[in-house]
Amino acid sequence: MIDRRAFLASTLALAGCERDANAQATPRTVPPLKSLAPFPVGTCAMTGQFDDPQWLALATRHFSQLTPEWEMKMEYILQDDGRRRWDAPDRIAVFARDHGLRMHATTLIWYAQDHPWFKALSGDRFAREYDRYITDVAARYRGQAVGWDVVNEPVAEDGDGLRDCLYSQALGQDGYMIRAFEQASAADPDAVLFLNDYNLENNPVKGATFLRLLERLLKAGAPIGGIGTQSHLDIEIPAGQTAAFIREAARFDLPIHVSELDASLRRDGAFDPRSPRQRRDQQTARVAELTQAFMDLPAAQRYAFTVWGVRDTDSWLRRDARDDGKDSPLLFDASSQPTPMFDAVVGALKPA
Repeated sequence: MIDRRAFLASTLALAGCERDANAQATPRTVPPLKSLAPFPVGTCAMTGQFDDPQWLALATRHFSQLTPEWEMKMEYILQDDGRRRWDAPDRIAVFARDHGLRMHATTLIWYAQDHPWFKALSGDRFAREYDRYITDVAARYRGQAVGWDVVNEPVAEDGDGLRDCLYSQALGQDGYMIRAFEQASAADPDAVLFLNDYNLENNPVKGATFLRLLERLLKAGAPIGGIGTQSHLDIEIPAGQTAAFIREAARFDLPIHVSELDASLRRDGAFDPRSPRQRRDQQTARVAELTQAFMDLPAAQRYAFTVWGVRDTDSWLRRDARDDGKDSPLLFDASSQPTPMFDAVVGALKPA
């Protein structure tokens, strides 16, 4: 004989599960992020994403600025024989223009791209081709790019000094950077020129080294116009550390660009005892702190707030061979639904 109470309980439980499933399946409507922020809100793009209707709808609804993820970097533009390839970066510039997005361009000189073309050069020829490459790229997008990451990631991984690279070996540790800014300024005098790096919030030693480098380059006359902090946030750093770096950077009175924000839920290597809820709480707290610190800047110093991807599945973190398909480092999930990280950003944008 069936226990009627047990049957009713099981039926109600099933109905509850169905309601939960339906609730999860119902899209949540949120206002455009760009309508809530008193500054440009950016994301990155690759040309292959332009043909994805879901990506296109999210990117154009929520963002007002676009950064080429990699197709405006030297590895794409400069060919092994020294010729330039412009098809993809040109398409990105046209896409941004046609959709009313301002374009932030990255990057002119990056230690990690010690290109074979430059490896074959030396002396005055190296210097001339270095100048010519920067001039060609910056001048091509003059009037289209509002800003450039001119030198990317010059500080050593642990923050102890600067990186040794092909360009520093040929032109000097500070010399290659000063020269890059001078050439970029001559080619595109109206663009805001950025010194850009990562782990500046995560590692106070690296953040301090970066700011000392910035001060030294400015004193040497380098036409640096802005500070770029990538903000690939480590969600386990202490509360207050991110805001402290933003305050220190603000003392230079330069525009600040949060240039590549994401916040992985993963912990690499060691066993992770945290619950999913604990990881989300850490993530949203760190992202809210960064957003609030950016909001607290004077309006003239809020260049843009850029998230490094639209959906979780667009993230470079999800292309890692170690990825288990569960990381959620961005503002929207694979179904275009806002994540708790989106809510953390929006919460910090609202007046207290």
